[in-house]
Amino acid sequence: MVQETVITSVHNSRVKTWTQLLEKKGRDKLGQFVIEGIHLVQEALASSLPVETIVFAEERAHMLPSALLDQAHAAGIECVAVTETVLAKCTDTQTPQPVFAVLPKLAWESGQLLNAQAGAGLVVVVDGIQDPGNLGTIIRSADAVGATGVLLGRGTVDLYNPKTVRSTMGSLFHLPIAQGNLLEVLPQAAEQGAAIVTTSLQGSTSCYDFDFTQTVWFVIGNEGQGVSAAVADLATQHILIPMRGQAESLNAAMAATVVLFEAMRQRGFNK
Repeated sequence: MVQETVITSVHNSRVKTWTQLLEKKGRDKLGQFVIEGIHLVQEALASSLPVETIVFAEERAHMLPSALLDQAHAAGIECVAVTETVLAKCTDTQTPQPVFAVLPKLAWESGQLLNAQAGAGLVVVVDGIQDPGNLGTIIRSADAVGATGVLLGRGTVDLYNPKTVRSTMGSLFHLPIAQGNLLEVLPQAAEQGAAIVTTSLQGSTSCYDFDFTQTVWFVIGNEGQGVSAAVADLATQHILIPMRGQAESLNAAMAATVVLFEAMRQRGFNK
């Protein structure tokens, strides 16, 4: 049943719970995360994922699209009005938008990516990316090119970091995103016929010459050190991005985007 109440105190027990979700420790403990802003809440409502609670600033309720709360009410989602002080306490941005929502963590598992790779799958593998914005951009690019899914390896920044979530612009609701041990999952993908591909300045093949029409698990490494040595040893192909200018390398998210859009072009989506 939908409940509509107004919370005015930052010491309220619900507020204390929501505040915990700003930290990884709290998200891991509660199995939930927060999305902030009208666009992300709309994307969540449009997805098949369960939204547990929508929290909005009572003073700015008029700023919300009328369909947003109507849709939430129709779906039986709890809607809670709060003061601006409470909203600011529970959100990560300096100037919070008038709404946030609480969701359970995504339930995708690495095995589902293995099962879904039939038919020239394209899985984006993240090995140790540390910047939330970079991870969010990579997920957004993976979504844009129609990738099969994303696999996050150990040592990668938390998917549910508020900055990561914002950077995805809702793409985390559009494709499977799982977490797993790359040293275990990548060999399984290779056994099923997938090419395990990384970028390297020492790569022997241009990304424009590599065949992306086959099943590919494309690995993106850490911003500073690149793909870890153990994961690089599992690669079946090291490719490079040709550069005409004097830059030594590209930002990890930019490099991933270049390769992913080349993969999409080769697969016939060039309009």
